[in-house]
Amino acid sequence: MTALLTRPDAVDASRPPTDREATLVGRPMPPDRLRGWLVTIVLGLVAAVTRFQNLGFPTDKGTPVFDEKYYVVQAWQMLRNGGYEDNAGYELIVHPPLAKQLIALGEWMLGSDGWGWRFASAVAGTVIVILVVRAARRLTRSTLLGGVAGILVVCDGVLFLQSRMGMLDIFIALFSFAAFACLLVDRDQVRQRLAVAVREGWADESPWGPRLGFRWWRFAAGVCVGLTFAVKWSGLYYMAFFGLLVVGLDVAARHAAGVPRPWLGTLRRDVLPALWAMVLLPALVYLASWWAWFASESATDRHYTEIQGIAPGFWGWVPAGLRSLGDYSMNVLHFHETLLTPKNDPHPWESKPWTWPMGLRPMLYYYESGTATCGSSDCVQATMLIGTPATWWLAFPMLGWGLWRWICRFDWRYAVVVVGYLAGYLPWFLNIDRQMYFFYATPMAPFLALGLTLALGQILGSARRGFERRGTGLLVVSLYVGLVVANFAWLWPILNGDPISGAHWQAELWLPSWR
Repeated sequence: MTALLTRPDAVDASRPPTDREATLVGRPMPPDRLRGWLVTIVLGLVAAVTRFQNLGFPTDKGTPVFDEKYYVVQAWQMLRNGGYEDNAGYELIVHPPLAKQLIALGEWMLGSDGWGWRFASAVAGTVIVILVVRAARRLTRSTLLGGVAGILVVCDGVLFLQSRMGMLDIFIALFSFAAFACLLVDRDQVRQRLAVAVREGWADESPWGPRLGFRWWRFAAGVCVGLTFAVKWSGLYYMAFFGLLVVGLDVAARHAAGVPRPWLGTLRRDVLPALWAMVLLPALVYLASWWAWFASESATDRHYTEIQGIAPGFWGWVPAGLRSLGDYSMNVLHFHETLLTPKNDPHPWESKPWTWPMGLRPMLYYYESGTATCGSSDCVQATMLIGTPATWWLAFPMLGWGLWRWICRFDWRYAVVVVGYLAGYLPWFLNIDRQMYFFYATPMAPFLALGLTLALGQILGSARRGFERRGTGLLVVSLYVGLVVANFAWLWPILNGDPISGAHWQAELWLPSWR
């Protein structure tokens, strides 16, 4: 990398950048760095206040609600055992350990109550808001639009409620989006390095283009993908989607730098390092997440191959612990593949992926009637996972516009957002008979907010278009953001379990499918 930046035949660095250099680097980051961080911190604090307020409610007479009943108990086992689960009779230990270990940290700090088992989720939900603000600012080169994206995720019902549940999906959303944010920085860094090569006149000395040096942000993205994988196996799809995204961005960068053979240059220079960073490294991180399992003697199926007397055969060269983890994983895979919807007894709140983009079938996590005071004789307390309609009902228009901008206008910003959104969405169509629920769509929410922010940026327009055009755009964006905030405020009682009358409860349920 040092050689890349300091060639002896470098040209005068004081000259204006060429068109090619300008195309490579693109618009610079906004100069208001301090204001950008102030906006980030303020929205992060707003997110923290909303996520942590009354975090211990609701509970089921002091016990977890809905699927918390699985993960909170397993996290407590981990806390008791030093990081691993040992209840072999439970037979529902079907996800990797990382998210449950994070939940266990909250229980260690605050105890086995609602605050304890939801603390890590609330932290994750707050960090997501911060990451979205920074990623949107980088995508749009606008602090204003970074703030808009932050408001959209603060006011998203799915991210809000999942940040207040001791479940796994908020951690998938956190680590997958963190990987995405790292790839955005990596893209900018790669283009800056290539711009140096163009400026010094040696970007096209080889038909493959220059080597780009070690890419720390791509390395960080690989770590985050591995952490995603260590929460749930659905993280495997982010490995595939983001791996292809990295290759596509590298091809585009080499093409913009004038490399004679950008595709072959990417294959020769970039693909092997990308495989290391986006495939091998995540796999190693995933295995490392099982550290407590490997170190134990009594973890679930820790000695599965020995107990079952499974002959190693070809795999005899693999350590027994890894073989046991492999057989354990095959049993877990069988569980997921056969977790099908009973034809005569479906779960009342099950939904299929084609309903998720618009949130047509939400999830009822908690419902209690007649036990609270609300000024009415028929009081209700409920928490329901609902995507804020002002954003979620625009998911298909966002996808359509994003695909058009990507394919027809070659707008890389929409391309990366659409890839991130579809990475959390398309894989669920591989087995539509499987039991599925709306909370699986949690990782899609940050990318929905980014896609809408990009569209709002186009409505806002550039200051160069004139005061009247900019003023009209600002009015439209302000009205929309206000609508999102108002919509979130309307949903607040059923996202928090506040006491409301039966009539108010019915008024919150806008669609028949919400009932």
